[in-house]
Amino acid sequence: MKALTPYVERACAHAALACQPWVGQGDKDAADAAAVEAMRARFADAPMKGRIVIGEGERDEAPMLYIGEAVGGGEGPAVDIAVDPLEGTTLAAEGRPGALCVAAFAPRGGLLHAPDVYMQKLVVGPGFTVDADDLDRPLIEVLKRLSAQAQDRLRVVMLDRPRHAAIVQAVEAVGADLCRIDEGDVMGALQTCLPDQSGRPPFDAYIGSGGAPEGVLAAAGLQALGGSMVGRLLFRDDAERGRAEALGIGDLNQAYSLDDLASAQARLVLAGVTGEILAGPVDRKVDVLTIAPESGATRQLISV
Repeated sequence: MKALTPYVERACAHAALACQPWVGQGDKDAADAAAVEAMRARFADAPMKGRIVIGEGERDEAPMLYIGEAVGGGEGPAVDIAVDPLEGTTLAAEGRPGALCVAAFAPRGGLLHAPDVYMQKLVVGPGFTVDADDLDRPLIEVLKRLSAQAQDRLRVVMLDRPRHAAIVQAVEAVGADLCRIDEGDVMGALQTCLPDQSGRPPFDAYIGSGGAPEGVLAAAGLQALGGSMVGRLLFRDDAERGRAEALGIGDLNQAYSLDDLASAQARLVLAGVTGEILAGPVDRKVDVLTIAPESGATRQLISV
């Protein structure tokens, strides 16, 4: 897997650069399409038997990077790949910070084939513990236990959505700090593990429902960062249940551990598009963060 990392890094870097003409132009579909095309073109250079397990949709829904698509040069290791060529399409279209190009990869079978549905997520950083039963326990009980494990006040981050009103009430009830973010499901979860300028992660826990594909992407990074995560797929209708069953998911109520979502050999690459934690491209140099088992989180500028 290590030998493939530079290829995936360049694929994400080229995707980040390709969507720059569309940043702030109000057309999220055009920005996404540019990122998809550039990422797929670079995957063709990689010496691997790659298979997209999380991508732009089913084969009849997406022309490129669809679920099940074969990518790579056709020789080398068998690899499963999860992509979000433009995480935060609205952020990019509106020229707001936080948009990223993201790809995770692992040996064949090392990433959950997650359908495009919601996932209930509970993510914590190093020094905290969660287990599958926490998904069914009263949230206030879980928060009290995590508060007891915190260095000072527990710091929680979540997507700012009306559906999370009960989470807000529980966080306030235990006296924890709460940060609400508009977008950025993947980075929000990773920030329970990635230190900021203070030398420690800005958050202790990420809680709430978000995209299941983004949950798998985050899990790939959390594996190398010492975080923990549990999740459960959430379905709104029979069509979404059918989508999960078509991907081979038998128990629709399963509680997934971190190891269920991504293997310990998984790697995650993120490239900055509109700046914030990762800067947007400048003079064709792209800010890229790689999270890998042997090195943890490393950051570099890649010229494209």
